[in-house]
Order: sequence, then C-alpha cells, then structure tokens
Amino acid sequence: MTTHSIAGGGEAGAAVHPAAPEGTAAGRPGRDRYLDLLRSIALVRVVVYHIFGWAWLTIVFPSMGVMFALAGSLMARSLSRPAWGVIRGRVRRLLPPTWAFAALVVPVIFYFGWKPLKEEGIWWFIKLAWYVVPVGAPPYPWHSGDKSGLLEDTWAVQAVGPLWYIRAYLWFVIASPLLLWAFKKVPWMTLLAPLGLTAIVGSGLFTIPGETGNAITDFACYGSCWVLGFAHQQGLLATIPRYVSISVSALIMAFGLWWASGHLTADGWDLNDIPLAQAAWSFGFCVILLTYSPAWQQLPGRLARFDKLVTLANNRAVTIYLWHNLLIMATIPIIDLLWRIPGVWPTYSGFLESIYTILMLIVVWPLIGLMIVAVGWLEDVAAKRSPRLWPNGASRGRRRSQRS
Repeated sequence: MTTHSIAGGGEAGAAVHPAAPEGTAAGRPGRDRYLDLLRSIALVRVVVYHIFGWAWLTIVFPSMGVMFALAGSLMARSLSRPAWGVIRGRVRRLLPPTWAFAALVVPVIFYFGWKPLKEEGIWWFIKLAWYVVPVGAPPYPWHSGDKSGLLEDTWAVQAVGPLWYIRAYLWFVIASPLLLWAFKKVPWMTLLAPLGLTAIVGSGLFTIPGETGNAITDFACYGSCWVLGFAHQQGLLATIPRYVSISVSALIMAFGLWWASGHLTADGWDLNDIPLAQAAWSFGFCVILLTYSPAWQQLPGRLARFDKLVTLANNRAVTIYLWHNLLIMATIPIIDLLWRIPGVWPTYSGFLESIYTILMLIVVWPLIGLMIVAVGWLEDVAAKRSPRLWPNGASRGRRRSQRS
C-alpha cells in the first residue's frame, strides 16, 4: 500500500466571494446566473487542479483571475451604499468561516509538534493574530508530523497555504473605495496600472522579500482583474466595440504566453508560478468572458440541470474554498482502506495505484458535502441569514412551482 500526496501543491488559490449570490452586472436586476456559473466552474477547476496538478488547467481556465473579476464587479455594485458599511459587511461575511477553519487546523498543527516559540520567538504571537484578522500571512510549519504518518509531513503547508486568498481579498475590499474613485476619474489608467506594477514586482526588476513581497505581488497580479469587475459593473466594457475588446485581449494573452515560455519553472507552464504571465493571461481571459457576458436570470437549456449545484456552490463558496485542500488530503487514508480488503493486495493493487487520483476526485466531493453540512451554515450566520444546511435553492424552486 502506498500513501499518496496531493499533486499540484499550492496553486494561487481559487478566489471566492463571500457575497456570491448577489452577482449582477450593471442594469441587470436580480441574480446573474452567468456569473454564478463562472464561479462554480472556477471552484471545481481548483479542486481538480489540486488533485491532478495539471499545469495546463491554469491556462484553460484561470480561476483566480476570473473570481477576482467577479468579486470586483460585486464590490463595485455594493459601493453604491456607504463604503464603511460595505467593507464591514464583507469582512463580517468572511471571518466566522475562517475562524472555524483555524479552530481545527491550528490545534492539530500543535498536536503534531509545532514549537513556534523556539523557532520564531515572541514575534510568533503577533503573527498568530493573522488567523483572527487575516490581513497578513498566518504562520504554519513547513514540516508537521512524520513522513511515515497518516499524512505527509507537508500537510500543514497544503492545508493553510490557500489562506493567501483571504488576505488578498481583504486587501482588495479595503482598497475598493479608493480604487473605484480612481476608476471613475481615470478608468483606463486604473484598469491597467496593476499590470504595470506586476511587470515591476513580478518580473524581477524590483524584488520585495518575504511575505510583504508576496502580498504586493498578489495584489498587483490580480488587481486589473478586480478593477475589470468595476468596468463590467459600470458598463464600460459595453461601450467598446466587441472586435476591439477581443483583439486587444488576444494580444495581451499572447504576451502572457510569450513571457511564460521564457520563464518556465519546475512545474512547466503553471502560470501560478509566473506572476506577469498570470496577470496578462487572466486579464485578457476575463475581458473576453465579461465582454460576452449574457444576462441570464436562469441557466439556459442543458445547463439548467446543474442549477441546484451552481446555487449550492455559490452559497457555500467560502466553505468549499477553505476546506477543499484539507479534504483532498483526507481522501488518502480513506482510499488506502481498500488495500485492507481481502484479495485486493497484491492482485488489484497495481490497478488501484493507476487510478488513485481519480479515486481522490470521486471521494473528495462527498467529503466536501459533509463539510458544507457541518460548518457551511456559518456563512449564513455571518451574512445575518437563518442557518441552512444545504442551500441549493430547492425550496425556492418548489415555491415557484406552487405559485405557477
């Protein structure tokens, strides 16, 4: 029996938005199911990436850029209300689910022998506050437990690593009133400035060490996608001829691939490791998605069969994002139980080894479902709604059918 590790490691996360169900573009009342669908695809893509580690997925669908663009659109819409109340509401929606995640992970890290005081001294107590108000990088050990134990010794890195997004999202939320003001004054400069900043900090021209550098690089890399959400919500994209938008986007994306080709890492074409390529490709990709953005109040045609899953994913986006890496790791000891079935080893062990990652993909979804039931209701509490165990919109659908 062989214990497997998660392929792919720490992608720059799947961006999610705590207020996901609000999504609409300018002038479109109610929920925009097209945006909801994009968000759901992004979440699924991130889970698949973290299991299989396929670098080409970052090109086929750049989830991070897409989700930041969607979040920016929603934030711009919300800022029609007083800014302080919007920021406070966004932060409130995010913190309780994050606290629940930290309440489990941090004690387990300590259980496996983490001794941060010996490693970092009293400064560690200050950094521990990032688990409570995650505007910085929360601390965790690079090695935890035993390589021969239940999980590999890098489990803490894989579990806590995705919290980078929580930090980036809060930075964008706090900066949004200023960014939106600048966008209304000088839209094109505000839209493209983050790409220029990424060219500086993400290309090696200017290096900022440590977590400060990582935070600034993340902010720059996805800044244009966030502000692109402003352009979508404010209707700026609709004023540009479609052929112009697509042509310029194609050129920017081509530059991103060209830059990536000369800066490949050990993971090859994984754009998560190449900030400037990630920024350019994600921006161009999002321009195309939002330029063709249809006004869907309901999912059309065959997509309608996925309506409940799309609704559930959007209502529990934070829960899915926070827990998915830890749950992927939890599939390993579950799948390894197959080797204990009489007759499986050694007769079928080779076959099971060959489909191990497929089994991980199958097993992780029930585990995500269990986590949605267990802690997902915290998203409702954080949003000042009545707690729901499985908010897939089924009850709303029944009410519609009864009225009709």
